[in-house]
Amino acid sequence: MSELVPGGNTPLPDGVLTFRVPGPFDVSALVTDDSGRVRGDGDFVFYNQPAAPGVRLSGDRLSVDPPRLRPGASRVTLVVSPADLTTPLGRLPSPTVQVTASDGRALARFTPPRPQRETVLLLAELYRRGTAWKLRALGQGYADGLAGIARDFGVDVTEDTTPSAGTPGTGTVAASRGGPSRTPGDNPGLDGFLGPVNSARAMAGSPPVRLDARLTAAAQDHAGAMAARGTLGVESPDGVSVYQRVVSAGYAYLTIGEHLVSGPRTPHEFVEYCLSAEQSRRTLCDPAFDQAGVACVPHPRTGDLYWTALWARAFSPAGLERTAREVIALTNTERASAGLPPLGTDATLTAAAQAHSADMVARDFYAHTSPEGGRPWDRAAAAGCTRGSIGENIACGQRTPAEVVQGWMDSPGHRANILKRDFTHIGIGLAGGSRAGTYWTQLFGG
Repeated sequence: MSELVPGGNTPLPDGVLTFRVPGPFDVSALVTDDSGRVRGDGDFVFYNQPAAPGVRLSGDRLSVDPPRLRPGASRVTLVVSPADLTTPLGRLPSPTVQVTASDGRALARFTPPRPQRETVLLLAELYRRGTAWKLRALGQGYADGLAGIARDFGVDVTEDTTPSAGTPGTGTVAASRGGPSRTPGDNPGLDGFLGPVNSARAMAGSPPVRLDARLTAAAQDHAGAMAARGTLGVESPDGVSVYQRVVSAGYAYLTIGEHLVSGPRTPHEFVEYCLSAEQSRRTLCDPAFDQAGVACVPHPRTGDLYWTALWARAFSPAGLERTAREVIALTNTERASAGLPPLGTDATLTAAAQAHSADMVARDFYAHTSPEGGRPWDRAAAAGCTRGSIGENIACGQRTPAEVVQGWMDSPGHRANILKRDFTHIGIGLAGGSRAGTYWTQLFGG
């Protein structure tokens, strides 16, 4: 696999190519000829117009089949912007594009320098040279956002807050950030769902949740996959976990929970079932959640309903910082109980820990050693840490700081790191969206 730097390029094989940019980003693409200008509306692929000849967008994945591009097309430019338009790119992790071949081989990866004032980033471009296709790493940002894109590519972009169709005219696309458009009548699981849910949450002293279309789309896909095989599970029989479906639907989460149930016939019965056991009741009433999505799909033969309910809080930089502070506070409480001094926060350890959590999610692995052989002290040094003693705890699947710290304390090896007298500083990282939900990293230094 090629690790690209800005301006670097690599040849690409024949066949469909997949570009993935995991994290809290929107992915889009511009199809152009050698002039670098779009020809019309259909050359802009984004969340409200997810397909063009030879190009298809699905969540954080863009697939390109070069021979099927429109006549005259010689370039596809990959564009990323924040999924939450109120969050500048500089407050998010630097986006990474991973390129894979049709047989699943990893071909290339590129992470640009972290953006500063930019609001839109040209990440990479697929371009034709003779009869072959190559990939070039870009990392070019626009502080003026879509206006800069319009100026350089000839796209007239109308930003709106409600879904709308492409406006007729050369290179004119109406862009909106609303997620899939669904109404309660589209799915029997929505009608009457929020009433009993928010009533139960109010009795538990928790704030109400509101429905999110992206969570509902992910719930619909997961419920459908379970119903098709008649099997319940976080990872459905098609090999995709519910957490991966959430991220693919365009929802970057800070924390998430789920109910996967078969049998209840109405939303009221479903909620009653969720309240019948302590663990599922805690999930439904968890005050950390403020958004939800729900769907039920009948089994094709028996008609039994397969339900997926998702509970989440969306990712935000402030939420990430708050969660990390809670993990550190709980860690220091454990150290205080053992008569040890508290750990201070270290920016380089934090950067390395966050990068490792994001990498485990992006490349779907769970280990202290990266696929290239990098170890905790290597990552700390790469982030600029000069401390002589380094230790690392990782975990996956826990939803809250309390859960993850308790899990580490229940494990002798992880507990030893938390209570090691030689450690003086700590960094915390967390990222969600792979098979097991949230991936946590504690990186210690002394």
